[in-house]
Amino acid sequence: MTEQTAAELGRFLRARRAAVTPAELGLPSGSGTRRTPGLRREELAAVAGVSIDYYIRLERGKETRPSPSVLDALARALRLDAEETAYLRNLAEQAARGMAADPRPAASRNVRPTLLRMLEAVRPCPAYVIGRTNDVLAANPGGTYLMPGMADWPARQRNTIRYTFLHPYARDLWPDWETKARACVAHLRAVVGSAPDTPDLVALVGELVVKSPDFSRMWERYDVRKVGYGQKTFIHPEVGTITLSHEVLEVVRTQDLRMVVYSAEPDTADYDAILLLDMKGTGALDGMSVQNRSPETGVETEIGTDIDASRASS
Repeated sequence: MTEQTAAELGRFLRARRAAVTPAELGLPSGSGTRRTPGLRREELAAVAGVSIDYYIRLERGKETRPSPSVLDALARALRLDAEETAYLRNLAEQAARGMAADPRPAASRNVRPTLLRMLEAVRPCPAYVIGRTNDVLAANPGGTYLMPGMADWPARQRNTIRYTFLHPYARDLWPDWETKARACVAHLRAVVGSAPDTPDLVALVGELVVKSPDFSRMWERYDVRKVGYGQKTFIHPEVGTITLSHEVLEVVRTQDLRMVVYSAEPDTADYDAILLLDMKGTGALDGMSVQNRSPETGVETEIGTDIDASRASS
């Protein structure tokens, strides 16, 4: 495993080096055509204060124990932010150990009854609960209907990142699909840093690399960014163009569950749209099997046994 973890560190350095231009570091671009899209190795080594031979060994996986000061210097030279720097340090720690960190156990897909009640309480705001790799584990009517066609997939296939790259509606749903897709990939990269080699993560990445050339291209960029709050615009086939604010809330004492809630200012066209979305979603859910509905809240969940199991463990 030593070669594999060291090679991953080298791939990250190469990808991030290609993303930085000499001008960003105040370096002359030089004359003639540059064969390297970003920094040359010797330029990065000089800015970071390490020898070119040492840096080449890092990229080739021959050097597996860079010091904290070297990592900090590389992070500054590569213009990494806090999340990207933490990712670099995780890769270096794994390379030094000669193996990746012990994989986390498979994530639980149980959703506590209190979370199901919260999904109902925030209506008409669209909301859903997602797992570590963005599997959709529960959703209120608006949350189910926000991504058209998601509910047509089997419960275990419903995943917001899979939807973004593989569902035929996705590219028309977001007006700037490329930005949305890159954010999904950057989030998944951040998850890799904290939960490498977990079966659910490996399976999702492997599937998307094979099925989506766009995902494969973006995955090789090594962008790292966890998704947080912000705004998203949807061109929804049923309710038209809507711009919603969203918050991502981490659920404590769970295996990386998060609740995503979208909202709009009352008395606006966007708020009227989410009212319509909630009504249409309610109609869509009414046609589903009762075993996929919480008996307490009516919120859609993956399978009825999840509710029973979460009630027993709470």
